[in-house]
Amino acid sequence: MATDILVPTLGESVSTATVARWLKKAGEAVAVDEPLVELETDKVTVEVNAPAAGVIESISADEGAEVEPGAVLGSIAAGAGKAAGAAPIATARPHPPEPVAPVAAQPKVEEPRTPAGPVAVPGHAPLPAAAKLMAENNLSAEQVGAGSAKDGRIAKGDVLEFLARPAAAPAAAKPAVQRPLEEGEERVKMTRLRITIARRLKEAQNSAAMLTTFNEVDMGAAMALRTEYRDVFEKKHGVRLGFMSFFVKACVAALKEFPAVNAEIQGDELIYKNFVHMGVAVGGPNGLVVPVLRNADRMGFAEIEKTIGSFGKRVRDGQLKLEEMAGGSFTITNGGVYGSLMSTPILNPPQSGILGMHKIQDRPMAVGGKVEIRPMMYIALSYDHRIVDGKEAVSFLVRVKESIEDPRRLMLDI
Repeated sequence: MATDILVPTLGESVSTATVARWLKKAGEAVAVDEPLVELETDKVTVEVNAPAAGVIESISADEGAEVEPGAVLGSIAAGAGKAAGAAPIATARPHPPEPVAPVAAQPKVEEPRTPAGPVAVPGHAPLPAAAKLMAENNLSAEQVGAGSAKDGRIAKGDVLEFLARPAAAPAAAKPAVQRPLEEGEERVKMTRLRITIARRLKEAQNSAAMLTTFNEVDMGAAMALRTEYRDVFEKKHGVRLGFMSFFVKACVAALKEFPAVNAEIQGDELIYKNFVHMGVAVGGPNGLVVPVLRNADRMGFAEIEKTIGSFGKRVRDGQLKLEEMAGGSFTITNGGVYGSLMSTPILNPPQSGILGMHKIQDRPMAVGGKVEIRPMMYIALSYDHRIVDGKEAVSFLVRVKESIEDPRRLMLDI
């Protein structure tokens, strides 16, 4: 009996994925949990493992195809397996061989169209689902333009996005005549992740009434505490004591006092949360991702540092799971690791607040009527003014400042 290879749940706000690469071929033997295929989502690349041992009987979704959670990617037949490409397996496939599908699909798409004008653009061939939708709406690949799927192919989402544009949009979008490249220039198609980042950041600007408030923190007390207990902490917990755990704990304390910063809007309702799922922005090879410290309000310094360290390693190795980036209620981002002195972080919808940390820099400060050189950090809170009032935002940031400047407040929960 054959076992279907299914697209897993892709996580919050991720509804589709693109088949990036098959790691196995039809006829190859596989073991349970052996990686079979890579799916590229808006956020990360996900490996789908074999649900059972056996032989790859069929491949239903070719590379470049757009798939949804629960869709069938292929099937595994019980058995010892044969060499990849073995004739009995290839002829037994219930689906046409891979090269046939796109060729057969193209005429069907173009049949209902009027003969006026070109209907295809080299390199923009639509995927099957997109081709069907284009045929139903009498659209050509030239109208839709470059797609977001692999090699610039048009996906169903690209067609839906085109149909959702205002009536004047096609005319405005037509002058997509690309200027000739100058010497030293090269044109590289944006990755799906970069396209999604750009879209989500613009959506955040368009949908939220976003403002930013600033303050500065004297890091002297936190640095002294970290220096004093660094070796003992690392020896006991097996992880280094960093500043991120101080800021996570400080934000948790402030969010409890000002719950609106931890809330979100759904329609005409406010959703308040009795927990803190803290997103921590981490730079990876393919862009910025935000893994989530679930129930950060229940974590101690050591657990926070261990979890963040694990996130960082798995982001670099491409092993972060989708569910680890879902459900955040507030985010911290640290531009200081790249040398940023001050910035206005952008919200991560549907969250209503994000804290920006920055570079620690020695500056002359007035302390007790005297000028002293102190290690200072600018901090910024971007917030959704639809939910959070200015007084709440400023007070939130002051609480964070007070907790960092006197870490004993964190220990005493005051």
